[in-house]
Formats: sequence, C-alpha cells, structure tokens
Amino acid sequence: MIGKFEANKDLIQELTSSGARRIGNIAGIITGTVAEVTREIGEWVTDAIEMNEAAAAARRDSAPESGRDSTGHAQESGDPATSGTKPEVTSPAADIVDADVVDAEIADPDRPGKHF
Repeated sequence: MIGKFEANKDLIQELTSSGARRIGNIAGIITGTVAEVTREIGEWVTDAIEMNEAAAAARRDSAPESGRDSTGHAQESGDPATSGTKPEVTSPAADIVDADVVDAEIADPDRPGKHF
C-alpha cells in the first residue's frame, strides 16, 4: 500500500505531465493557425500585386492601339524632333513577363489544421 505522500506525489506528477501535454497541443494549434493565416494574407497580397501588374499591362497594351494614355489624353507622337523630349529607352524583355502560375493546395498530414 502506498502512503499519502506518495499518492500526492503521483497525482502532482500526472497533473503536471498532462498539463504540459495540453499546453503543447494548444501551442501547436496556435502555431499552425498563425502560419495558415500568414500564408493566406501573403497569397492575398500576391493576388493584389498580380492584379495591379495585369492592369498596368492592360493599360500599356491599350495605349498604342487607341493613341491615348490610361487617363484618356492623346499621346504625343514620340518623335524627339517634334515633341521636344528624349525618347524613353526600355528593354523589350522588361515589358514581357512569360510565366505559368500554378496555385495548388498541398496536403501535409503532419501539419495541424485543415487537411485535404
């Protein structure tokens, strides 16, 4: 038969061990949630950047066709002799972005939170 002191020691030991496990599980849940929220915010900002770049590309593409800039004003001819300004020199590769965008959800069975 165990004494009162040993029984209390075992109780405190179990409570401490159980509490530590529970706190660790809660910390894991919070960490996973913060990581997922951060990832979603990052993807949202990326979407906003891509939409802004697409809008700028659309404005650039429509400007030569209509002879007007994005504000609807008529553009100058671009001839340095008639416009009084130097022509802007840009690299052709700087205006072209050719990339495939893949947006995939990856299931990670070790990651806490939602699973697919």
